[in-house]
Amino acid sequence: MEVEKINQVIEKLLVYGEVNNLLGKWDRIAARNQIRDILKINESPAEAVKAEDYEVPEAPQALLDQLLDFAAAKNLINNNITERDLLDTRIMGALMPRQSEVAARFHKTAEEIGIKKATDEYYNLAQASNYIRQNRVARDLNWKAESDYGQIEITINLSKPEKDPEEIAKAREEEQSNYPKCYLCLENVGFSGSLNHPARQNHRVIPLKLQNEDWFLQYSPYVYYNEHCIVFHKKHIPMQIDKNTFAVLLDFIDQLPHYFIGSNADLPLVGGSILNHDHYQGGRHIFPMEEAEAEEFYQHPTFPDVEISRIKWPMSVIRLKADVREDIINLAVKILDNWRQYSDPELDILAFSQVGGRQKAHNTITPIARKKDGSYELDLVLRNNRKSEVYPDGIFHPHQKLHHIKKENIGLIEVMGRAILPGRLKNELNLISNYLSGQIGIDELKEVDGLEKHLQWVSELKRKHGINLTKEEAEKVIEVEIAGKFSQVLEDAGVYKNNSIGYKGFKRFLAAVGIEKAEL
Repeated sequence: MEVEKINQVIEKLLVYGEVNNLLGKWDRIAARNQIRDILKINESPAEAVKAEDYEVPEAPQALLDQLLDFAAAKNLINNNITERDLLDTRIMGALMPRQSEVAARFHKTAEEIGIKKATDEYYNLAQASNYIRQNRVARDLNWKAESDYGQIEITINLSKPEKDPEEIAKAREEEQSNYPKCYLCLENVGFSGSLNHPARQNHRVIPLKLQNEDWFLQYSPYVYYNEHCIVFHKKHIPMQIDKNTFAVLLDFIDQLPHYFIGSNADLPLVGGSILNHDHYQGGRHIFPMEEAEAEEFYQHPTFPDVEISRIKWPMSVIRLKADVREDIINLAVKILDNWRQYSDPELDILAFSQVGGRQKAHNTITPIARKKDGSYELDLVLRNNRKSEVYPDGIFHPHQKLHHIKKENIGLIEVMGRAILPGRLKNELNLISNYLSGQIGIDELKEVDGLEKHLQWVSELKRKHGINLTKEEAEKVIEVEIAGKFSQVLEDAGVYKNNSIGYKGFKRFLAAVGIEKAEL
């Protein structure tokens, strides 16, 4: 590609940066020089492009791809996903405002206009900077379908690119570094990345004070829902659910009342993928669990102003609602402390087991906080991570018969009613819909690698729906059936099942906390 043309692409990228408030008019020269240095360009630059003479794209990827192709042709990078991602992030870093400028702008906007405007601008920055790769997020398949518990949300995750074997091998050979210590650490801001760690030159965070400690707000680069944010502690300290957790959650929704916030559980198997750095997830989205109806109301004599309910949901959820934050925090602590110690052997719930002569804890909670009509609402989802010979993957974890759809941990997002399913399902479900619409036979289906795990389910689908559906009907059937499967996944993860035995067990625990049925 001619240098002259690349210079024009650079000018267009600079206009993109200006229009999206990444850089100002007088930053253009410095940004141009940085990009030219990155691409080893010595020839004179092109004439500056004016915004009014150029149709500025919504996202920068098409421009970046031209620069990446140029870099690959010059052997500045190997032409693979990893090295292209490292370089285009470095290029976008040349357009970025400094960390202090982003933080100051956020807090100024919040104070002068309002917090919603501040998060709107910050979210736009995260997208415009290509930190959130919109072109990849758009690949995800998303749908909603009815279940016994209301609408369930499904995402098939296609936004994470597949690396080729050569890239994977090179990443293994690269010397490992413990800087930054994890993907959440503050030191990721401006980090150049490596074959094993994504570049973050286009990453900026917002400082927050929660319980008089330093926390930081950022958006997830994978945005599984609207304005999917992460709030992480300044220090690389492990996750722990305790009284401070509830106070931090309520501090956050006091400052950002238009967002919910929740925490993954703090134990393996029932927690998220990162337990070694204290963090929460939140955002601007109404999940199915939030809309779940109360099935029964309760009360506690010490906290008469806290509304307590058990909601209609596949997992075991205690919902607290109050106007006074101290009341809701203190009752939540009482429930948590009791649950940590509580056992009900009849229902396979054991708070502790002995492993190698040491006591191992099994009970914890997944908490979610939100503001509703000015009141505090706190959902406490009871969790237990024990395993058994019958259920070696986890007693309260997706059971074997559902692993063809979901076998990974049930974290915060899934708990609230959104399934994050592996990308492999896209092609597998398409083939199954082809079978249900008579386009291929069962023998063809059996020959496909990876389809054997679905064959029992396929047989059930045939029995229920036949194999003479239209393609559109077959796809709709599968969407609804997947939602049903995910409901079963959540039922497996629930410590108290939605039957008479489970209800009695749930009430036994509530009674142990001093919670009794409300007199309406």
